[in-house]
Amino acid sequence: MTSDVRQGSIADLHVLFQNESLIAIHKPPGMHVHQPEMARRRVPRELTVLWTLRRQVEKFLYPVHRLDVATEGVLIMALQSEVAGRLQAALQAGQVKKVYHAICRGWMEDEGLIDMPLERDSNGTLADASTKFRTLAKVECPFPVGKRYPTARYSLVEARPLTGRWHQIRRHFARSSHPIIGDREHGDSHHSRYFRESLGLGGLWLRASELSFEFDGEPYRFAAPFTQRWQNACGQLGFSPEIMQPRRLQDGK
Repeated sequence: MTSDVRQGSIADLHVLFQNESLIAIHKPPGMHVHQPEMARRRVPRELTVLWTLRRQVEKFLYPVHRLDVATEGVLIMALQSEVAGRLQAALQAGQVKKVYHAICRGWMEDEGLIDMPLERDSNGTLADASTKFRTLAKVECPFPVGKRYPTARYSLVEARPLTGRWHQIRRHFARSSHPIIGDREHGDSHHSRYFRESLGLGGLWLRASELSFEFDGEPYRFAAPFTQRWQNACGQLGFSPEIMQPRRLQDGK
């Protein structure tokens, strides 16, 4: 199956796995998981994963977690409410391991841990938040983007959130002076515009690459396909796609 968002038509979503308990898909950028709760107006239902996937598989589905509308990657839904509740509890307990990839402004350190409390999206109170990262590749373009530096530097980064706060990776990277390219809320508009207008690489450069957990004694691991969009970005920036294969860490995170 192909996976994209087409204006005026409904495209099948790319199903990675399905059994009697859950279904894993690749969510394309531009789709909401479900109707936004605080939006001033409803989005077209064909731009929501929940409606589109229910129509596609002809089964009632229960959301387990969310991805931002601009983020692509692995998304899971449950086929029973009881399964959804158990998986949500596993997420909250940190028992679900997530791997993301992002293209960021500047050269990040080779690896590290961003341990920085973030405001909750519900009431603004601070909550503990930790993101582990390692830099996979760096590139320097010999021309200025903006007025501050004579060259433009970018990093391809693997991120593993150890907590699950709203926009956690996006806010952590932005507050560490390495915003993700294409991030309209937390990013750098000059570099995002350069990617969009000069390189033809629009959108948010963040993907949920892998998700793994254990359920009913069985291990599950889902990996997002390496889409043409990311192939184009890696090709233009000189990043090798092979380096985006997740590495197993000794601490299991």
